[in-house]
Amino acid sequence: MQLKINGENVDITLEDEKTVGQVLKAFEEEAAKNSATTTNINLDGKDISADEFDTILDLPLKDDTVIDLTVVSEIALAENFRMSAENFNGLQKKLSEISFLLQSGKDSEAGKIIAFLADEIDIFLHTSRLARLFPTLYAKVSIDGKDVNAFFEEFMPFLKDLEEALENKDTVTVGDLAEYEISPRLKQIADSLQGI
Repeated sequence: MQLKINGENVDITLEDEKTVGQVLKAFEEEAAKNSATTTNINLDGKDISADEFDTILDLPLKDDTVIDLTVVSEIALAENFRMSAENFNGLQKKLSEISFLLQSGKDSEAGKIIAFLADEIDIFLHTSRLARLFPTLYAKVSIDGKDVNAFFEEFMPFLKDLEEALENKDTVTVGDLAEYEISPRLKQIADSLQGI
């Protein structure tokens, strides 16, 4: 049997484990001691859905069984939040340049900033979803007194307006949204992550 964690081979010694379920249970107990948890199970090259989980537990281990677990830890998520804070602080400063860049014909530079913004928001939201697996960590992410979902419900319309303004090549609106609506909210996110 081969065990992989996040795609990397792991050397393990089986004790009394004879089934896939026994290996998963032993791993999860060990992971919990390290504030980590499994977010995806791949068995012999096939991702196992929640509906299929019970059907694999009693499968016997064979020499060619490959279990590949996607694992996330509270420490890694906290580090992701710290990186998001750093990146949002940097982006906040760059957003004030967007209008000037667009008006100066430097659309590709402005586009890179917008693409970086979109990527960083995706990373932050993904990290936030995973952080829910660790309630103590997730509770620390309060942005302007709101949880992530409530904050982004108010934030998303500004991002949509920015997208529309970019499509319409409305540089004035792009600049205003970037500087006066999006940038301050990025600062709020970054500030809320400082204590993590």
